[in-house]
Order: sequence, then C-alpha cells, then structure tokens
Amino acid sequence: MKVLQPLILQRADPCIRRHTDGWYYFTASIPAYDRIELRRARTIAELLNAPTADVWLKPTEGPFCELIWAPEIHHVFGAWHIYFAAAPSREIKDNLFQHRMYAISTSAENPLEGKWSEPVRIETGIDSFSLDATTFTHRGVTYYVWAQKDPAIQGNSNLYIARMASGTTLATPPVRLSIPEFDWETRGFWVNEGPSVLVRHGRVFISYSASATDENYCMGLLYADENADLLDPRSWTKSPEPVFKTCYEHRIFGPGHNSFTVAEDGKTDLLVYHARTYTEIVGDPLWDPNRHTYVKQLRWDEHGMPVFGRPSLDESVEIE
Repeated sequence: MKVLQPLILQRADPCIRRHTDGWYYFTASIPAYDRIELRRARTIAELLNAPTADVWLKPTEGPFCELIWAPEIHHVFGAWHIYFAAAPSREIKDNLFQHRMYAISTSAENPLEGKWSEPVRIETGIDSFSLDATTFTHRGVTYYVWAQKDPAIQGNSNLYIARMASGTTLATPPVRLSIPEFDWETRGFWVNEGPSVLVRHGRVFISYSASATDENYCMGLLYADENADLLDPRSWTKSPEPVFKTCYEHRIFGPGHNSFTVAEDGKTDLLVYHARTYTEIVGDPLWDPNRHTYVKQLRWDEHGMPVFGRPSLDESVEIE
C-alpha cells in the first residue's frame, strides 16, 4: 500500500520560511509543548535531518510556563522574531485554555546561534485566549494576524488583523475579519485559527484552520484585492467551503495549520501543513503526538485563485 511520506514526523503547526540569505528555516509545535526548536537547511528536503537548536525553553512557573504552541519565525523590523502562544497552566477555564501571545527576538544573522530575548507579550487590547500569530509586509506596511476569543461571540477563536509599530507592538486596534459560522468551521469546536498569508496575482490571501483538531480539522480562505484597505473587514471575501480537508481515500486526516513557502526554484509556491494518518485517537487530540509536517505544491487557476487540491499521492513523495 502506498502512503504519503511526511517531511518531518511529530511536528504540528509547521512554519517553513525561506529567508533572503537562501536558507530555509523551520519551527513547529513539538509534542512536549515545552520549547521552541529551530532548524535550517539549504533545501526543504534537507530540513528532515538538519541539526536542531532549542532556542528557548519554558520556565517552571509564570505566565508562559505551559503549552508552548505554534511558533512562527519571521524577520521583520530588522530582526528575527518568533511568535508563539503560551499559558500559565494546563487548566481549562470556561472551555478554554489560558493562552496569550508572546514574542522572542534576536538581532543575530543566524537565528539558531543568536541570543534570544525574554518573551514579550503581544498586547492586543483584548485580554482573552489568543494564539497563532503570523506577520506579513505588504507595500511597506507590516501586519499582524492572529486568532483570539471574543467573550461576546460564541466560539473559541476568531481571526483578527492589525498594523504593527514594531516587532512586538501593534499600531492599531484589532480588526475582526472572520468568525466560525459555517458547519465545517464548528465541528467539535467553533474555531478560526492558524492564519497564514500569501500575496499573489493581485490579491492578499489568508488561509486559516477550522473545527476540532481531529479529522474534522480543515482549512478556509479569506482574500482581498491587493489595493484594498486590509484593515477594513469589507475588503475581505470568505470562501463558503473549505479549501483543504481530510482525504479519506489516502488516509490523511485533519490537514491544517499551514504556512506557505517557495521551492528552491524561487517560483513554485508550496503549502506546508500538518496532518494525521489515523482517526483512532484516545482522549483529547491535542495530546496525540502524531501530527506530521507535509509539503505539497500549491497550484493556481486561470483566475489567479489558489488550488489547494487535497492531500494526494500525485503531489507528494511516496513510500512503499
């Protein structure tokens, strides 16, 4: 039987970033949720066996001492920043963990060798469950996009955007772009999370993940014209259907929490995501370690819209 070959085993919420120095940088959630790990390589395939560096370990107590989730590495405002979410405990209150968003920074050329700052909390003006931050720069303006709970809205998390003043501070109030509203966004949990941004073909695209982290996990899409005011919710269109979801035929379940990168040719867009290879999960899926990192080509249609396809054998490495 042929099965899909993951790029890296047991790495969820994967982020692959190709920097201007030609190196690929990789980070992700690790099963223990206790550190931030980086690796780098000249090619995507070489990330598998690249040496790892633990650039930050969680403390034993304090506001960010548990459940280190979804780190992303970005080079903005002249320095490297890793954005992540962390909680003061593993306690669940009102059906939610107690995560807030943080960033660590270094000015080192090679972030694996740099001296990283202590975590700085990213303040959004809303003190509630928040996670999964990403950044992007468009026409000289750097934006911060993330997921956060609004106590006045049903569900676990919505998507927000704001301009950034620095690598660790926001310049504008949060603007809500999306809430869980469709059936495929509300299976198990009411979730919009894990945003990732790609600017192509005259549009700004934000992919995101929805529903519980089991086989119901899937991806949605927002998009706006590249000339639009990105801080105006009316600029954005939301796909009414998921753009990437479980493939029962090939037994790849719950694909999501993606990032985008580009192949070694500098032109081919790639979708980086995590998924499982089985549905028989005992207990909360968050404690199951087998969410693996996959990479596949992102295609485009004649209208300049992304075609995510499905987790399919014809676009992935095969093993017997």
